[in-house]
Amino acid sequence: MAIPLELNGLEKTYPGGQQALRGLDLSVKRGEVFGFLGPNGAGKTTTIKILLGFCQPTAGTARVCGGDPANPDTRRSLGYLPEVADYYGFLSAPELLAFYGRLCGMTRVDLGERIPATLEKVGLADVGKKRIGTFSKGMKQRVGLAQALLHDPAILILDEPLSGLDPLGRRQVRNIICELRNEGKTVFFSSHELSEAEMIADRVAILKNGRVRQQGPIAEIAGDGEANLERIFLEAIESEGENDGDTV
Repeated sequence: MAIPLELNGLEKTYPGGQQALRGLDLSVKRGEVFGFLGPNGAGKTTTIKILLGFCQPTAGTARVCGGDPANPDTRRSLGYLPEVADYYGFLSAPELLAFYGRLCGMTRVDLGERIPATLEKVGLADVGKKRIGTFSKGMKQRVGLAQALLHDPAILILDEPLSGLDPLGRRQVRNIICELRNEGKTVFFSSHELSEAEMIADRVAILKNGRVRQQGPIAEIAGDGEANLERIFLEAIESEGENDGDTV
């Protein structure tokens, strides 16, 4: 059975010589929650863009369930929550999900079943016909999570999934992510919320200047009661070494 997400020797250099990724190797197992951590400019966004087929690497390979992310059939196995999503404000949440569901090829019958269930799952069962333009940031984040879950993908790529949520919303999203893991789905998420990552991730990778500085099971990296994830993160990104330059 193919590995859900696999990166081998991944490099990306943008026009002008800006190098975003420098030989990135990463493998995410089926049914695990994987935290992709790093400061701004570490290369997290570029990695996610390549996994989604939005851009091509300069060298190396990226595989989603063994396939090329640039292939639309491969991307059908993915659900994606962007960090900042500007949804159509004049639509209601059910209307927005119906729009995205049709783009995914879902039937009217499937949408009729999945939309109410998905909205209930993310805590938006009672929004009715309220326009998305009137939603709070946290509510928009939940709508984004709903569209990522709607077509029941095998792999979820979540970019800062806890951004803008209050404590109750964060707990709800954590619970959803744990439920997805229990269902055998793979969750790959980037985050600056280290304490949240420590609570839900099975494994993490800490990225700096396009290279993985440290990775492994969360229990090994931050499980001794003293070497918590925040301290390990800061040690990894502040460690002395070669000057790699800024990345994206």
